[in-house]
Amino acid sequence: MKIIRSVREMRDVSFRNRTALKTVGFVPTMGCLHEGHISLIRSSVSECDFTVVSVFVNPVQFAEGEDLEKYPRELDRDISLLEKENIDVLFVPDTREMYPEGYSIYVDAQGGLTERFCGASRPGHFRGVATVVAKLFNIVDPDKSYFGQKDIQQVLLIKKMVADLNFRTEIRVLPTVRDSNGLAMSSRNRYLSQEDTRRALLIFKAIEKAKETAALGEKSAEVIRKSAVDVLLSDGGVTIDYIDVVDVFDLETVKEVKDKALLILAVVTGGTRLIDNAEIISGTGKV
Repeated sequence: MKIIRSVREMRDVSFRNRTALKTVGFVPTMGCLHEGHISLIRSSVSECDFTVVSVFVNPVQFAEGEDLEKYPRELDRDISLLEKENIDVLFVPDTREMYPEGYSIYVDAQGGLTERFCGASRPGHFRGVATVVAKLFNIVDPDKSYFGQKDIQQVLLIKKMVADLNFRTEIRVLPTVRDSNGLAMSSRNRYLSQEDTRRALLIFKAIEKAKETAALGEKSAEVIRKSAVDVLLSDGGVTIDYIDVVDVFDLETVKEVKDKALLILAVVTGGTRLIDNAEIISGTGKV
């Protein structure tokens, strides 16, 4: 595994591999790697000839007062994990390398995907995400890029950016990876105390309740949503940021679940904001 810290070297290495007709796979991360990241990495290694993983905590996607300074950074541990995964390059640029002095050009992400849910709760977040991902795509120029379903709003935004700005990479979306209790893997889970974790498990219970309600034949999106809300509010330590039943393709709110839809939510427990989502199917008897 080669560790690269400069943009120029990363571009050169990726170019040499593409000209050698190797398929380049890319997994962008902010580090503090967990099994969700590892699942993306293993898919890239299995599907591509050459795999690049980036670790970069992107300052421009954090709003004022968010957790940029305390965001977990464990590069030595990440390197140890990645050395076991047969990747080819770990790209670890610093902030000055990605945003040199005088940097002033950002991707102006607009539209419905950026104005609701996490976009409403975290002003400027998706502008920062789109900017850094666009830069990374330009640097690595991957054939395939890997993202997790847990960050579905981000994934759909990146898909639209790829289409609108004519990036050539294929976006591969893999299922959310959960721990044995159902909690979606997230680097921010490190913030949770034992009591916070107990409360965070209500997220998965709420998802399961919504799935069950829909599977038993309920088609009203509001009834399905309310069934999940009741679970989340069963403990006073959980605050709901948002929860909605939406279309799986554009995240627009639906009134009825005629076939399938997505339950999307964000909650705060112990000061930590956690997001999740899951597909729900109405009236099939499946959960």
